[in-house]
This record gives sequence, structure tokens and C-alpha cells, in this order.
Amino acid sequence: MTRPDDYMGFVGVTTGSSSIMKVFPLWADILGLPTRTLVGHDLPMDADPSVYRAMVEQIRDDEQHRGALVTTHKMNVFAAASDLFDELDPFAVSCSEISSISKRGDRLIGRAKDPITVDLALNDFLPAGHFARTGAEVVILGAGGSGTALSWALAERADAPARVTVTARSQDKLDHLREVHRQHGTAEDLIRYVVTETPEDADALVAAAPAGSVIANATGLGKDRPGSPLTDAVEYPEHAWVWEFNYRGSLEFMHQALAQREVRSLQVVDGWRYFIHGWSQVVADVFELDLTPEIVERLATAAESVR
Repeated sequence: MTRPDDYMGFVGVTTGSSSIMKVFPLWADILGLPTRTLVGHDLPMDADPSVYRAMVEQIRDDEQHRGALVTTHKMNVFAAASDLFDELDPFAVSCSEISSISKRGDRLIGRAKDPITVDLALNDFLPAGHFARTGAEVVILGAGGSGTALSWALAERADAPARVTVTARSQDKLDHLREVHRQHGTAEDLIRYVVTETPEDADALVAAAPAGSVIANATGLGKDRPGSPLTDAVEYPEHAWVWEFNYRGSLEFMHQALAQREVRSLQVVDGWRYFIHGWSQVVADVFELDLTPEIVERLATAAESVR
């Protein structure tokens, strides 16, 4: 039953500055959703577990709350509140993250959509057969939710890179990611796990990657917090694809790549299509819709009008 005051939620840090606040009503009209209202749940970075539990309980217990997309807090929501869900999909369990909260009757469902959405976004810009043709690698800066999802998606690709290097500032995050891939059955020689205590350490990994490699910023730096995982002195591989997962914020990582775009022949990609796929997949999940590529392009066109 649909009520006029139904709404969807958005769990993040600074939700009010996200483009989705303007985009969602346009998408609601295109998709014929029962509500045009999107409400932000702004939570501090690494909040107390009780805060995440209270937020999930609010979504569960409010009949007007249809479900939510979770951004920065995906792994913390799982760690603090996974027991509150009646169903978790295999990605959520394996990656220990929840990016989509939906309801089916009185059941609360948690899903991790990022492995799907990150692969859709990658395919939007990377030429087909790129890794097989070039022998290129991938360097993923950051082993949180987005970094985990990208490494998972790369392990599933028929056109897999020669090697995937994932970095983190601490060993515990890499140990967790290694266990995720062990359970998933990922080939042991595909992924290299490297602690980068300083941005200079990350610079060295990027500079050593072969030509044509994909360098991805999955740290959240440049959006949730200012900064970049690299220094301005970094030297990108020739013809690299530099992927900034963020589309808003200070975007220092992207500006570092743009400064070298001509001299290093770089392709620089921001997170806009990742944003489009991430949101459209969760909206479809919450409202039980099937999305065709044609519908996704209509949504992307509408979103571009208010970017």
C-alpha cells in the first residue's frame, strides 16, 4: 500500500550536497515511483555501532520508509547491524558490507550492490578486451567497500587484468580483503595486498604499474575528507586510465591526474557513471524494478541535466 508520505533514505556523511537530491525526483517521474521524496541520514565517519543499529531499526520500523542506499558506511552498517536483517545476499556476506536496504513485506533485506555497479561503470569507459590486449594491471588505492567491490568484480571478469594491487594504510583491512577473496575462490596470484603507510609508498606502486593500467582512488579522500592517497609528485604510467570514484568534493586525486593528462597520455574518469549505476541499482532494488540499458540511459540523461 502506498501512502503520500512514503520516502526513500540515503545513508551517508554529507547527503545534502549530493546531486541525487535533485536527481531522485526526476528519476521518480521516469520510473513511476510511489514517492519523489529522498531523506538523508547523515552519520559521522566511523560512528559508534549503536548509531548504525538505531538507524537500521528506524528504517525497519517506519512503515513509510521504503528502504535506503548506504554509501560511506557500508562496512560499518554490516559490522554493527547485520543481525537485524532477515536476509543478506552472498555479496553482502562475503564482502561484509551493505549498500542497499530494502523491504519485502515484514522482511528487512540487505544487499551489497557495489560489485555489480562498479563493473557496469568500468565497462562504460574501458575498451572491451583491454587487459587481454595490453597486459595492463589495476592498482586500487583503498581496501574499503568500493575497493573490495572493484577487486571482486575484476576477479570475476573474463578479461581479467594481469595483476590487481590493493593498498591500505593498515594490515587489518588487507587481511580482511584477503579472506574475502579466499572464500570467494579468487586465484591466489591475481591480487597483491600492500600496506602503504605514506602517500609516497602509494606513488611508487603507481609508477611501477605497466602502461595502460587502471589506477583507481577508492579511499574516499577527496570527498568525505580532503586529500589524495598520492602526492603531487606521482608519475602515472603512460596511457593509464585514472579512475576517481568520487564525482563531488575537492577531488585532489583527479586534479593530480589532470595535471599529467597530456604529458602521460592519460584517460581521466570521474565517478559520475559509478554514481548513476550505484543509485539506479539500489532504487530498482528498493522498489522492485527491472532496469534495461535503455532505462539506465534515460536516467543518466535526466541526471546530467542537474549535474
